Amino acid sequence: MFSAAAAALLTTMVLTIFRLFCGPSVYDRALAVNSFGTKTVLLIAVMGFLSGRPDFLDIALIYALINFIGTIAILKFFRYRALGDIPGGDVPGGDIPASTPPGRVPSDEAPPTPRES
Repeated sequence: MFSAAAAALLTTMVLTIFRLFCGPSVYDRALAVNSFGTKTVLLIAVMGFLSGRPDFLDIALIYALINFIGTIAILKFFRYRALGDIPGGDVPGGDIPASTPPGRVPSDEAPPTPRES
């Protein structure tokens, strides 16, 4: 029974890798990486049960925490183009409009007016 579960997990991991390489957007690829990590956690747990080593569950839990933190870090990097402090304060997006390119902070002064001839 658990051998069938391991085979099914490996099959879905192959499909997830296909999604990783053919995903139309960056967020689809990030979701595929997260899904692959979750399936890896399940595979480690099943393999631990099949081999009779319950300490594999501890390894699976640690891997799940690393997978979660890594996914949050990747999505934060894609959203803000930085992993450190977010410009604009504590509020996501802050006072910087979404149309501002990464690395550029808009100034508070008015744009220059065209000169009359």
